[in-house]
Amino acid sequence: QVQLVESGGGSVQAGGSLRLSCAASGNTYNRYCMAWFRQAPGKEREGVARILTGSSNTDVADSVKGRFTISQDNAKNTLYLQMNNLKPEDTAMYYCAADPPPRCRLDNKYDYWGQGTQVTVSS
Repeated sequence: QVQLVESGGGSVQAGGSLRLSCAASGNTYNRYCMAWFRQAPGKEREGVARILTGSSNTDVADSVKGRFTISQDNAKNTLYLQMNNLKPEDTAMYYCAADPPPRCRLDNKYDYWGQGTQVTVSS
């Protein structure tokens, strides 16, 4: 079992930056595929970025490539999403998710989910 708690959301103007954090607890000594997803009202959930913990194996969705970066601090069991040059269309609830390896892709069926943190970008 893994527990995930997101933080760092907020309201920013277009062009601004935010860094989301996802603190993991529980069975964190195993390697996991961890990812960020987002969901805007009336839209389907979208995979944003994923990383295989303990490695540099990452992937970022085309819609945020060049603006968002996923990273990890293994010592703190924390996942990050650095979001730069934010746009109004980035407005959504952002969720952290984890899934046991070996497969690590954004279309994994993730087993563990956080409660989400809201990001609102105004124009």
